[in-house]
Amino acid sequence: MVFRFIVRRILEAIPSFIGICILTFLLLHLVPGGPAQAAIGPHYSAAKVAALNRALGLNKPLYTQFWIWFTHLLEGNMGTSYVYNQPVLKVIGNALPHTLELVVVAIIVSHILAVIIGTIQGYYRNTWFDHAVTTISFFFWSMPLFWLGILMVMLFSVDLGWFPSGGISSPTAVNPGLGSYVAHTALPVATLVLSTVATWMRYMRSSMVDSMVQDYVRTARAKGVSELRVVFKHALRNSLLPLITLLGLSIPALFAGALVIEEIFNYPGMGLLFWTSAFARDYPVLLGITVVVGVLTILGNLLADILYSLVDPRIQYR
Repeated sequence: MVFRFIVRRILEAIPSFIGICILTFLLLHLVPGGPAQAAIGPHYSAAKVAALNRALGLNKPLYTQFWIWFTHLLEGNMGTSYVYNQPVLKVIGNALPHTLELVVVAIIVSHILAVIIGTIQGYYRNTWFDHAVTTISFFFWSMPLFWLGILMVMLFSVDLGWFPSGGISSPTAVNPGLGSYVAHTALPVATLVLSTVATWMRYMRSSMVDSMVQDYVRTARAKGVSELRVVFKHALRNSLLPLITLLGLSIPALFAGALVIEEIFNYPGMGLLFWTSAFARDYPVLLGITVVVGVLTILGNLLADILYSLVDPRIQYR
């Protein structure tokens, strides 16, 4: 039953995936300029651009270019980077692990904080603690991500000197250890967490408030069940459902946030790669990153559906 459910969800995601590929391909090729002009530089000429376009196959009709790229994609070939002159899979493979580490750690920390703080807020609703946490969380949620990242660098790197301002390890270290990696990723992860935890925390609080007034909670209290057991076994388990749903939906937003964060902190992940490739009009890399993020989003939603059914036994695979 589970296998059939997974297969059906993957088949349902295929049209969305194809639509993402078509839309991204069209949008990238509608942007003024092109890789030939970007590669030649400001002293380009029409003849040089035309020659390079012929060499790259960019002089063919747009539908022909898309069909060639898409058929190669189905064969596992994302093309060759115009800038790095390497297979796109290799270029992305060097950057993807760093971004996954950043995003996965941010998701784990954000969800843990959201569950803990949101549960306390829901239980002690409309108290000074609830109002204070709501004010602080909305402060970080409303702050632009790039501005929050700059403030983090100024405070913890420039003024206090507690953490490095960028990179993934010390450039002078021959064999940087775990401590160096943690120090360099602390600020990017903290920035992503502060900008996203407020949303999940509010969902958790609202869900907890709704759960605490349900009949099954009143019944458990009437039976003499301890308050701790009522909160964690009965109310908390049902309150987790919206947060699990948000797990799959949050993946695209976190990758979009990683693009800004990696540029600010010079973090060598897919966000920084996408940024530099966009300026260089490196279409194969840009399309490859879009495909990878699309696949990860599909897998994230599939994981959320499976976790949803595990938390709530009333939901069955169909």
